[in-house]
Amino acid sequence: MITKGGEIGMTFVFEKLEVYQKALDFVEEIYVFCKSFRDKDLSPLIYQIKRASLSVPLNIAEGNGRKHKKEKLDFFHISRGSLLECVSIIQLIGRMLPEQSQKCMSLYHQAEQIGKMLSGLINWTK
Repeated sequence: MITKGGEIGMTFVFEKLEVYQKALDFVEEIYVFCKSFRDKDLSPLIYQIKRASLSVPLNIAEGNGRKHKKEKLDFFHISRGSLLECVSIIQLIGRMLPEQSQKCMSLYHQAEQIGKMLSGLINWTK
C-alpha cells in the first residue's frame, strides 16, 4: 500500500491494522516536527526519536509476518518499547523548548493512542 497520492492497494495483512496506519502517521509527524530543529543543538535527540519512531511500524509489520506467537509478541513488544522511547524524548524536548510544548502534547497524545492499540494487539495475540 502506498497512499498520499500514489495509491496501490493493501496487499499485506499488517497494512490493514489501524495501529500500523497510526504508527505511520506518527513517524510522518515526528519527521516534520524534527525539521524545525535544524538550528538547535538537539541532534542526538532528533536522531534518536527518528530511529525510535520508525521502529514502531517496522516492528508491527515484521511481527505480523512471523508464524509463531512468541516471535510476533517479541516484535510487538519491541514496537511498544520504541514508542515509549519516543515519549521520553518528546517530554525532554517539551521541557527544553517550552515554545514547542503544544506540539509535544499533540505528539504525546498520538503516542498514547498508539500505545493503547499496541497493548490491545499484544493481548489479542496472546
